[in-house]
Amino acid sequence: MQTDIFPNKYYTLNTLKNCFIYFLFLLIAVPLSFAQSGKDLPAGFTTLNIGDKAPDFALPGIDGKRYTLADFGGTEVFVVYFTGTHCPTSHGAMGRMLKFVDDFKDKSFSFVAINPNHSSGLRPDEFGHTDYDETLTDSKRYAEDYGWTFPFLYDGDTQSTSKAYGCLATPHVLIFDKERKLRYNGRFDDSRFPDPATVTSPDARNAVEALFAGKPVPVETTRAHGCSTKWKERNAHVAEEEEEWQSHPATIEKIDAAGVAALRKNGTNKLRLINVWATWCFPCVEEFPDLTSIARKFSRREFELITISLDQPSQKVKAEAFLRKHRAVLSAKLKETVLAEGRTTNNYLYSGASVDALAEALDPDWPGPIPYSILVDQDGNALYRKLGIIDPDKVRGIILDTLTRHYIPPKDN
Repeated sequence: MQTDIFPNKYYTLNTLKNCFIYFLFLLIAVPLSFAQSGKDLPAGFTTLNIGDKAPDFALPGIDGKRYTLADFGGTEVFVVYFTGTHCPTSHGAMGRMLKFVDDFKDKSFSFVAINPNHSSGLRPDEFGHTDYDETLTDSKRYAEDYGWTFPFLYDGDTQSTSKAYGCLATPHVLIFDKERKLRYNGRFDDSRFPDPATVTSPDARNAVEALFAGKPVPVETTRAHGCSTKWKERNAHVAEEEEEWQSHPATIEKIDAAGVAALRKNGTNKLRLINVWATWCFPCVEEFPDLTSIARKFSRREFELITISLDQPSQKVKAEAFLRKHRAVLSAKLKETVLAEGRTTNNYLYSGASVDALAEALDPDWPGPIPYSILVDQDGNALYRKLGIIDPDKVRGIILDTLTRHYIPPKDN
């Protein structure tokens, strides 16, 4: 078998020239094809360099108006702040961003926020830090809920502006001078946490202050950090993840009152939503998709859904089939923690004869009928109780309030 790169011992100058051209082609074409695969950067993505002019755009705002670059003309400084509704890094920076805008409002300063994301580019578990979807409608709700008064535009439909400006992540900041030439490109600051004390390099603020002082921007480019831009092309990855999720098995094991008491006591770093149900209970069946949707949303956070079936032990196969159909399964992260606790599943079938014993173990305030749900914190304290069908929005809100919508610095030991 011929193994030499060049089959002949002697080469002509023309052969070497052709090989060099081919090598250059590989350097250019291979990264480009990967970028166009939808798993990295999409076709048409452009990186703006310092000194480049701001590309024009025409985007809808949450106020119903349509904005172009000309709407932000005439000021000494123009800031483009790419951010979305799902990213914990963006949530963490929001307070500092709002103060940043307020501090420069009396100067010759214009600011626009742009959402670059498309909802189809996110997995369900990537919404685990947010109450909002990545849509124009929810961008409006998001901005109103947090009191934004500056224009917030949505680019998720075409993502053409995000590609033209080279948006890598949320947040990603680009700052332009009076001639709308790029003077800063990168992160808002160097912290992913909400506490201003964790910031050691306020890069965007430094850039704006330098421009107003007529000085060179001290650091012109930095790494944008946060959640990667969710391009529509990423939906292929989302589909792959969904297929993998559908392959997870659903299992059910018997449990007695003592086992339920241990689950209720908790003692882990996870919140637990414990639901008592049965296949013969119509409201139980009706609410189950909401339960598994919540479980999927928070499947990469410190949370688990635990189900306890009151079906007869002889109906174990039927109950397990129901759980499999509705995807009451363990994520990879949750499975790891469950196994570490010496458990094998998060679905149980109550084996005791007395429902009173179950109620005393789970929650003495439970009057008996099902469905019944209780959300407990890490120490077993009840955060939410519900006889009947849960309010999924309320449950999601309590989980987010407890686990937070942003990253938290680790506690000092």
